[in-house]
Amino acid sequence: MDKAPPHVLIFPFPAQGHINSMLRLANMLCLAGIQVTFLNTDHTHHRLLRSNPDLLAARPGIRFRTISDDLQPDHPRSTALVMDLYDSLRSVTKPLLRAMLAGSGRRAESDDAVTCIVADGILSFAIDVANEVGIPIVAFRTASACSFWAFFCGPALEAGGEFPFEDDADMDHPIKSIPGMEAFLRHRDLPSFFRVKQLNDRLLQAVLSETQNASKASGFILNTFEDLEGPILSHIRAHFPTTYAIGPLHAHLKYRLTESVDSLPNSSLWTEDRTCMTWLDSQPNKSVLYVSFGSFTVITRDELLEFWHGLVNSHTRFLWVIRPDLVDGRGDEGQIPSELREAADERGCFVGWAPQEDVLAHSAIGGFLTHSGWNSTLESVCAGVPMICWPFFVDQQINSRYVGEVWKVGLDMKDRCDRRTVEMMIKELMEGKREELVRSTARIANLAKRSVSQGGSSYMNFEKLAEDIRSMSQRFIRLM
Repeated sequence: MDKAPPHVLIFPFPAQGHINSMLRLANMLCLAGIQVTFLNTDHTHHRLLRSNPDLLAARPGIRFRTISDDLQPDHPRSTALVMDLYDSLRSVTKPLLRAMLAGSGRRAESDDAVTCIVADGILSFAIDVANEVGIPIVAFRTASACSFWAFFCGPALEAGGEFPFEDDADMDHPIKSIPGMEAFLRHRDLPSFFRVKQLNDRLLQAVLSETQNASKASGFILNTFEDLEGPILSHIRAHFPTTYAIGPLHAHLKYRLTESVDSLPNSSLWTEDRTCMTWLDSQPNKSVLYVSFGSFTVITRDELLEFWHGLVNSHTRFLWVIRPDLVDGRGDEGQIPSELREAADERGCFVGWAPQEDVLAHSAIGGFLTHSGWNSTLESVCAGVPMICWPFFVDQQINSRYVGEVWKVGLDMKDRCDRRTVEMMIKELMEGKREELVRSTARIANLAKRSVSQGGSSYMNFEKLAEDIRSMSQRFIRLM
């Protein structure tokens, strides 16, 4: 029998940052001659189609399928209610996935037969299902290596008496139970889920469990590169020997595409407002601070006003992404003082969602006030744009510490949100510390570019991943 092409099913957690990374991987696998089916929840897929009407036509090499998350269409699927989504995925989506794979995997001669799975690293039930039906599976954790390692070391933190800590604990107290981070990690830099009073917190236990369960997969993918997180990758490989560091995926995909950059896929759940690019065209070189807190962050109206005052008082031009659901309990915008609105209108531009990669690559951008999401961090580093980090949750606390203390490509503003601090940080980023931050960012940007170029570490790790997928698929087909 002729060799059948591998058919990979890619299943992301239904959130923007996860979809971004995994859809980039899907496109890279297609370029490598591997058939891909991308599995979204019904709700997420419908959102993608609304914001990207040409979604299906733009990706002829990828087939899209959907699966139910069993939540009502009007369920917000927000940060505050993330456990609703997690529970529903485990209880309802898991058996649906089992039925889908059992029907597909038993027809090895069919074009629909899935021969390998790449599942989101926080959907470990997919690993259980794949192992039940005998299909090889690789886990993809879309966060940073450093945050994954911190989660993995949760039991060591508990055993070392460093977690949980009291409400009145010194947040700058050093953490010593995470190998490789003893010199700089503090209580306040631990991932947000560690800021709980009880070890039995459901969200904490879910994250710790998902992290440990990733070891049941045949391989482990991270969107990072050796020159950025090499020391931590060494610790991870002691427990996950087959680890593929293939990032930064947005830069890696660009390098491998033979088409123009304009043909890169758009995976936004929000409709991008490209009018901001015209506004940027009229601004001086490196004069604009880009402000975006990503797809999940929620802030209070008081925090919004503190950022607003800080931005206006800094006298810096800015482009601010304010999602419709960014502000908790958002009321009438008229509550914002008129003098602030006038000052903002003079120097600022506001959009509901921006084409972030294009924005960061624009010559007018001089800095990025960010929530420290991993995709945003990598995109900023690759664009050579230094950051002010105001982390919200999950991996963002530890990402921001690495940005400020280890990689020295930005300033860490975690746990502070007052107008004077915001103003001071903006001035430091755009003026006082600009030269040293730009030098550090340019150095790491060059390392990132080298890693995804032919012969680079991420380039070669992806080649190994693609070859291993082919081998696993052929073994699976022979067993059938």
